[in-house]
Formats: sequence, structure tokens, C-alpha cells
Amino acid sequence: MIRVRDLHKSYRTRFGTNHVLKGIGFDLAMGERLGILGRNGAGKSTMVRLISGAERPTSGSIESDLSISWPLAFGGAFQVQLTGIDNIRFISRIYEQDFEENLAFVEQFAELGPYLREPVRTYSSGMRARLAFAISMIIEFDCFLIDEISAVGDARFHDRCNFELFEKRADRAMIIISHDAAYVRDHCNRWAILHDGALRHYDDFELAYADFKELIGWKPPPGWNELQVSTA
Repeated sequence: MIRVRDLHKSYRTRFGTNHVLKGIGFDLAMGERLGILGRNGAGKSTMVRLISGAERPTSGSIESDLSISWPLAFGGAFQVQLTGIDNIRFISRIYEQDFEENLAFVEQFAELGPYLREPVRTYSSGMRARLAFAISMIIEFDCFLIDEISAVGDARFHDRCNFELFEKRADRAMIIISHDAAYVRDHCNRWAILHDGALRHYDDFELAYADFKELIGWKPPPGWNELQVSTA
């Protein structure tokens, strides 16, 4: 179980203090998939980084007896001066796993070819995300944090990501944020809206999505097809 209690996060800017999260809280158990809706800048990625341990909260607590992944589309944990292969070796050593087996999986999954032998600093953001996802799959976390995976790669890569996550690891806990509301709808069994620093929880996606559109003042453009759900 992951327990988030009264979580606050503020940043100091030249315009004053920016209060990104204002006392959010929730529990997440194994097998639960929480989808987060929110406009750009709402604090979704910040929340995920806090839960992963990549950043510390201003106040509040995050307690967990589950092992938690880094954000799957986040390459910030890489040593950018090292090659992709060296990063795989480093992660394998930390988690006491077989390097050769992990390397074979990442080579096949990420399809980075000779770039695996180049420094990660030369990678595009998409290449880093592919490497981050592939490396995440070699570690059997209890909870996966998924940050905009649907924006990475082509349809074939998405299908392989979905198979690895939602079929092979269907029993794991997940927190998913995406601009693609249909992706969140299809892959989650709980939903929440992050708006103005507060987190609202829902058991029904349609209600969550309707409230989200109202909160952001969204109006359908001419010819809009409601079946093509997207928050982009």
C-alpha cells in the first residue's frame, strides 16, 4: 500500500512562491491503477516525481511498503556521460541482476541499435524515454509510475509497452498521467483530477472527465466527435 498524506509542494520563483500541490492525499493498493487528469502545469509530473523519491515534498508524507519505479518516461536518473550499455550495467549491479540478460532485453525492446553504445547525453528525449521504459521493465517493481508513455514512439512501441505493463504486470499498482484521456480511461480503475493544487477522486471515468472539462472551461470545436476523447 502507498499512503500519501497532506502532501504539499512549493517552489520559489522570481514572482513569489508557486504552490503546486496543496495537501493532496490518497491510498493505492496492489492491482489499483489511478489515472490523473489535469491541464499542463497542474502538477501531475511533480506529484509523480515526489512519489518516486526524485524530489522531496515541502511538507506531508509518502509511506509505502511497495517498491516504486521511477517515472517510466523520465530519463533524469541516467548518468548522461555514460553510454546506454553502461547505464544498464549500473542498474543491473544496483539491483543485483544479470547484466547480459538485461542488456539483451533492452536491446530488443528499446531498438536503439548502435546508440546504446553512445553517451546518453547524445540521445533525443524520445530515445531517453525508450531506454527508461525498457530499463524499468527489467526491474519487477510493485508500483509503476507512468508519465506520458503514450507520447513516446510509434504504435508498435505503444503496443509492446501496453503488453509489458497491462498484461504481464496486471497485478501491479500503477499511477498514470497522460494528455490522452482515452488512454487513462482504458487502463485505469480509479481516476482523479488535479486542479489548482487539489486532488479530486472518482470511481467513474465519465463523471471525472465531465468535471475536468467543466473545470478547465473546455468547449467542443465544430465537428467534435465525443467518442474521440482527448484532453490535448
